Amino acid sequence: MVRAKVLLVEDDPVQASATKEALTKVGYEVLWAEDGIHAIKAVKTERPDIILLDVILPGMDGYEVCRWLKLEETTKGIPVVMLTVRKELSDKISGLHIGADDYLPKPYNELELNARIYALLRTKALQDELRLKNSQLEELLHKVNYMAITDALTGLFNRRHFHDVLMSEYERTRRYNTPFSLVMLDIDHFKRINDTFGHSVGDSVLREVAEILRHSIRDIDTASRYGGEEFMIILPSTGKDHALTVAERMRLMIAQNAFSRVDRNITVSIGIAGMPDEKADSDEKLIRCADFALYRAKDQGRNRTITAEAAELEYAAE
Repeated sequence: MVRAKVLLVEDDPVQASATKEALTKVGYEVLWAEDGIHAIKAVKTERPDIILLDVILPGMDGYEVCRWLKLEETTKGIPVVMLTVRKELSDKISGLHIGADDYLPKPYNELELNARIYALLRTKALQDELRLKNSQLEELLHKVNYMAITDALTGLFNRRHFHDVLMSEYERTRRYNTPFSLVMLDIDHFKRINDTFGHSVGDSVLREVAEILRHSIRDIDTASRYGGEEFMIILPSTGKDHALTVAERMRLMIAQNAFSRVDRNITVSIGIAGMPDEKADSDEKLIRCADFALYRAKDQGRNRTITAEAAELEYAAE
């Protein structure tokens, strides 16, 4: 705090010189501004640790300068000591009301001025430390929350978060009768990839598929790793016909992608279910509908997309 930067705003050169000399002897770096306009410019460029602000200034007075400082987000935390020859209580109250941190009548004692500066800088240092710790705590909590809902391997949401979003979306659909679709995607013959190339290559394939999915959806959609090589995508306000278009685009992008560590094409099978659907009277049954459609897609040769309705019709026709 001894090396703190002090901005002295004083229009009297004699008073300013004396105060600057006294503070410099103590070890402060002292800047001087002779009016309010120069004071504001100095605050913006020099970022002082504390401001000694005379009330009576040419042009913009000290009250206006203080009010501006305390309204500005980047400067409101700088302590301000109002200096004035006025000794009326109302003047002191006016300064404190607009945000001044302390008030010192002229002529002031150098020891008292140093004590006031030291006390305010100490308080500011404690507040800065508290803000830093709060920021670190918020960052830590954000990281913990992120880890709690994120799949570590792919960076997509995990199964737990998927179920939370699905339940919320299902209830919203039941209440407002708005459509939404559920896309269930499974990598074809993934066990062969692991057996042939190793699990590290299998993990790489999972990450690349996840990246394709991430770039294929909107901000309001939710892509999750459901487990193993299975993925789930929730498409709010999306009918099943449009979901089929989205799913087919994903399937083709994956089939055409040149995977970095595999010398063969990777394909996926996709099942689609959605609301409204009278058979899906719960979010779990909706998952089973999508799972059945996915099963039919695999049963018919893989690398294809089938809706739950189409799967049921085909099954009934057999």
